[in-house]
This record gives sequence, C-alpha cells and structure tokens, in this order.
Amino acid sequence: MQVHLNPPLDPGSPPELAAAIVAAAADISDATLDYSPESIDVVEDIVDGFRAEGVSDEEMGESLVGFGCYLGEIVIRHIGGTWRPAPATHPTTAPFVVVLPDARECHPIDWVFSRLKSGAAVDIRVLYATAAADGEDRGVTEEAPDEAQG
Repeated sequence: MQVHLNPPLDPGSPPELAAAIVAAAADISDATLDYSPESIDVVEDIVDGFRAEGVSDEEMGESLVGFGCYLGEIVIRHIGGTWRPAPATHPTTAPFVVVLPDARECHPIDWVFSRLKSGAAVDIRVLYATAAADGEDRGVTEEAPDEAQG
C-alpha cells in the first residue's frame, strides 16, 4: 500500500494524512480504521503484513507515515494532545510528534517504523497504553530537560 504525501509533511497535515490512510486501507486491504484504540490491532496487522512481504521502510515510507499519523490521531482523540514539531534533541522519523496534555511527547510515526523493523517486539498497543497512563514513562519521552535521574 503506497500513499503519496499530499499535503506535504508539516504539523498541520497529520489529520489529512490519517484520513488518506483510512481511505487507502479500506480500498486496498478492506480494513476498517475507525480511530478507536481497538483499531491499533488492524494497523499492527497491516504493518506485520508489510514485514512478512519483506518490504523496507524506504519502500513503504509514505504509508508508514500515514499510519503513524493515524495512530497520532487516535492518541489526540482519546488521550488529548497536539501535533508539534519534533525537538532537535530527539531524532525522529518525522519532523513532528504528539505532545500530550501533561507535556510528555509521543512518537506514533516512529512506533510504526519500529514495528516494521522489529515486528511484535514493538507492541503499539503497549506504547499507546503508556501514553495514556500517568506515571512511568516507557513509550514516550518527557519534554522537560531533567531526564537524567540516578
């Protein structure tokens, strides 16, 4: 499944890119993506299919970005947050991340690229649950500079 990024990749485009991947997934895979947390399983299955076919992230980059935007929209709709430019201190696949209401940032586009690379070892549902949880940070990073503690 190849999606051409239109509009271009900028912090205002993720909702449109998410909508494009919803339509593409329905047309190509007959998959239903309804912006529910349960639909994360569908995204994982599609990405796992790409992995099984042996495709690279370069070959599927646009689609992976679209799925990452879709996951980010799930985060925003169910947890809260906004798309923001990625800070230069955190390398990321895309130039933007979701900043959660408590100022943590999560990287849903990176989640998808990591799932393609590492398979089930990267559990997107767990990353989503971590973003939703207050407390220990296992799938998101804090925006605050005081990350180094004992």
